[in-house]
Amino acid sequence: MEHYEIIVIGSGPAGRRAAIQAAKLGRSVLVIENRLRVGGVSVHTGTIPSKTLRETVLNLSGWRERGFYGLAYRVKKDIEGKDLGARLRMTLDHEIDVLEHQFARNGVKVVAGKARFTDAHTIAVRNGDDQDLLFSADNVVIAVGTAPYRPPHIPFNDTSVFDSDNVAAEPRVPKSLTVVGAGVIGLEYATIFSAMDVPVTLVEPREQFLEFIDREIIEEFVHELRKRGMQLRLGVKVDAVEIDKAGWTISTLSDGRRIRTEMLLYAAGRVGATAGLGLETCGLAADDRGRLKVDPKTFQTNVPNIYAAGDVIGFPSLASTSMEQGRIAACHAFGAPIPPAPDYFPYGIYAVPEISTVGLTEAEVKAKNIPYECGIARFRETSRGHIMGLQGGMMKLIFSLKTRRLLGAHIIGEGATELVHIGQAVLNLKGTVDYFVENAFNYPTLAEAYKIAALDAFNRMPPRVVAAPGIGPAAEV
Repeated sequence: MEHYEIIVIGSGPAGRRAAIQAAKLGRSVLVIENRLRVGGVSVHTGTIPSKTLRETVLNLSGWRERGFYGLAYRVKKDIEGKDLGARLRMTLDHEIDVLEHQFARNGVKVVAGKARFTDAHTIAVRNGDDQDLLFSADNVVIAVGTAPYRPPHIPFNDTSVFDSDNVAAEPRVPKSLTVVGAGVIGLEYATIFSAMDVPVTLVEPREQFLEFIDREIIEEFVHELRKRGMQLRLGVKVDAVEIDKAGWTISTLSDGRRIRTEMLLYAAGRVGATAGLGLETCGLAADDRGRLKVDPKTFQTNVPNIYAAGDVIGFPSLASTSMEQGRIAACHAFGAPIPPAPDYFPYGIYAVPEISTVGLTEAEVKAKNIPYECGIARFRETSRGHIMGLQGGMMKLIFSLKTRRLLGAHIIGEGATELVHIGQAVLNLKGTVDYFVENAFNYPTLAEAYKIAALDAFNRMPPRVVAAPGIGPAAEV
């Protein structure tokens, strides 16, 4: 039996970061991955495939140039599944190559197979030859990620009814599409296909979606979706799905409507991929959605030598936060110092248009009874927006009236997930509206929207009071 100081189950964002961090601390590390190639859900079916698909669609459809050349503009007239798949395979191969090189460079050993605990320190790995290999470890990190929730009344067949993992495996361009679930994944795929002018119907049982995003941003988002013809069916459930003689799907909704489309994507939730791990043998138990409970500061489970990180522990289920969770878990396992986590981290939703946000929403500011002011900038107000032909997109900044500090930055539109990091830095460094007003931004850039939004708020805020040197009383500026 081979022994390691730490075994990491899963090689997605949390697993890879935990493994590499432990290796950099000089520890012996084994990664167990149930796929033939490393990368986990993030590389093979989740983050990288969906974002690659998005970029391919935006390029081939000419989406970004339609502000200049009209709605009929196309780079490629008839986009097919093979067009989408070609770039996807190249991207995945590159990602896997980089990750394998990182593991090799840091001395991380990788074993392919399905892992299960036999006790808190011993793991059996069923390999491709149907044999069990035994490994022991001082510490274990569970980073197995999640799998799509597949309710029994949905007839998944991978030809007309898909889940969010297999829809990207062999991309197709259907004549019409129903998407069930208006979470992050459902919205991303719905808007990606809509950008190819595929008629899309989005079904969501809740009256609202993305409740953690500022409502003004969501209102702008919904307006954009309706403007391009997407059908939103909110507050209704899918009671049944049938497949007709032509192979098309017929969805019966709780309000009596029936929707017939060539393809259906079911993206209403995911469950932790903990089934088969033998958690009962090591004193762990998952909840009804397969998730594990951990200490939110150390990511340690109730079994001291076992940690869990990434999507398997639930919200926020972001690749960026999963990486940090894995790193912190490895540091804690070996007594390495852990710097305090920043107060705020950004969310990125790669829909079309994309959304990114950091800090408090306006509703949260109100709930905390903080006196505040908002500033708005439209991308079409910037010179860069004119150059790019942007018709939509906006930035919303929220400032405290008492301290003048930035409380939240919320963006929708082209480049939102890149732009948000300026707001993130100012927010975590406790910067104020005066930073944006007094500093110069590259021109012409979309980042100029920060100054426009800040000035919009600044002009309605009470004057800043400062001490006048050598004069005595404070002066208003």
